[in-house]
Amino acid sequence: MNHLYHSYIKNDRQKKLLKMANTLADSFSVRADEIDKEGRFPFENFEELKNSGYVALTVPAKFGGKAIDLYEFVMLQERIATGDAATALSIGWHLGLMLEMRDEQTWSDDVFERLSRLVMKEKALFNRAASEPATGSPTRGGMPQTKATEKDGQWIVNGRKSFTSMAPGLQYALVSAQIEDTGEKGFFLIDMNLSGVKVEEKWDTISMRGTRSDDLVLDDVLLPTDALVEGPQSPESKLPKAWLLHIPACYLGVAIAARNEAIAFASTYSPNSLPGPIKEVPEVQRKIGEMELELMRAREMMYSVALRWVSEPEKRSEMGPELAAVKHVATNSAANVVDQAMRIVGARALFKDNPMQRHYRDVRAGLHNPPMDDAVISMLAGNAISHYESS
Repeated sequence: MNHLYHSYIKNDRQKKLLKMANTLADSFSVRADEIDKEGRFPFENFEELKNSGYVALTVPAKFGGKAIDLYEFVMLQERIATGDAATALSIGWHLGLMLEMRDEQTWSDDVFERLSRLVMKEKALFNRAASEPATGSPTRGGMPQTKATEKDGQWIVNGRKSFTSMAPGLQYALVSAQIEDTGEKGFFLIDMNLSGVKVEEKWDTISMRGTRSDDLVLDDVLLPTDALVEGPQSPESKLPKAWLLHIPACYLGVAIAARNEAIAFASTYSPNSLPGPIKEVPEVQRKIGEMELELMRAREMMYSVALRWVSEPEKRSEMGPELAAVKHVATNSAANVVDQAMRIVGARALFKDNPMQRHYRDVRAGLHNPPMDDAVISMLAGNAISHYESS
């Protein structure tokens, strides 16, 4: 597996980080089929992530974290996903949240330190809870129906959030809510153990089953005034959300796992109609070559864009189109790779005891993660027209 990362590793620190990810991914792969079949949250995996220090990798060094950058983040997430995609996607939201705040600096120093300390001391897991049944993806800009009302020096929050990844394992959720009837929204830090906070099991999907992206129900949840950590007066970020590259990294990890399964199968399966294993058949070799080409194209694009984000911070505000394009190319390429891998393995890939069918189901979830294909294409078109008209 390490040969896939040889050209991307830049220093000894990254080599050590990848070694950690290798150990975790190999451990997760043993349980991946069981977790998928049972559709349960992988608590064991998250205990390993906590004990290894993985959950604190994006916390700033001044608070005790490793302060990994975007380039290192996508590398580690891709490797973790080869072991268990649901675990990788879930922890990606947590790590990405801290990376986003570190890069954008839209939170007050006190709030950021408070959350960083919770991760370091309690090994707390965070995620944003922003999606709602009525509004769809928050990237589309809908106003949340969840409402926060201020009364007697407290906030009272009511509402329902959907697609709350890691819901059973979260210690804290950053919940978006409309503030009173102002038409403005904020994010509230909510302890999952508070009275009125309930996880309702709604996650019954065919893919990414272990993320347990259940509904979060808030019924008259009482919060202190400082629970509003991101409000209308908070400075707005002027940067694109580069941390969302953990999404394409995850699905490329799924594709790599499927590619490995297919090559292993082709190297050992030898029907009596052939003198040797099917890896020697030209058509199988063509499919393997096409998988390699898809992976090479998507991975080179992802890693090069992530590296530019890290090495050319002065250009970050202009990188929205490139970041969005990475997601589009990577998730579609990952689906194509898994399709080719399925064709190599053949009908055996459809059996429930074959991990290939899990990869086939999981990889399709990437097409529904933000940003959506139509939004990416529209952005690229608008960007091209704007540059042409201004030239």
